[in-house]
Amino acid sequence: MSFRLSARSRARMAGVHPDLVAVMEGAIELTPVDFLVTEGIRSPERQRALVKAGASRTLNSRHLTGHAVDVAALVEGKVRWDWPLYPRIAGAVREAAAKRGVAIVWGGDWPRLRDGPHFELDRKAYP
Repeated sequence: MSFRLSARSRARMAGVHPDLVAVMEGAIELTPVDFLVTEGIRSPERQRALVKAGASRTLNSRHLTGHAVDVAALVEGKVRWDWPLYPRIAGAVREAAAKRGVAIVWGGDWPRLRDGPHFELDRKAYP
């Protein structure tokens, strides 16, 4: 099954680093679980609000610089947050990144505050 990024997902990636956009465009063609991009670049104000709400632990988010995106799984056209869906999406993102030689980090691998919907360019390769 092949999915496509919606115009809304593409719009939400405006200003995101082109390598990450290319990875997400490749991942949508590989994924067994449809997804949409919920957020790319964030303003400092939004990031502060997320930290205050406990949804983020840093004011130095990769979203501020266009080096991160968040996604949401889509099942039968409805957004789903069930954890088992996100490793499946992550597999497609990793495969797409590897094909393009792009170093990617998945928030689902973080030991604290695991963030399954979050993907970012590795700081070592993309400072």
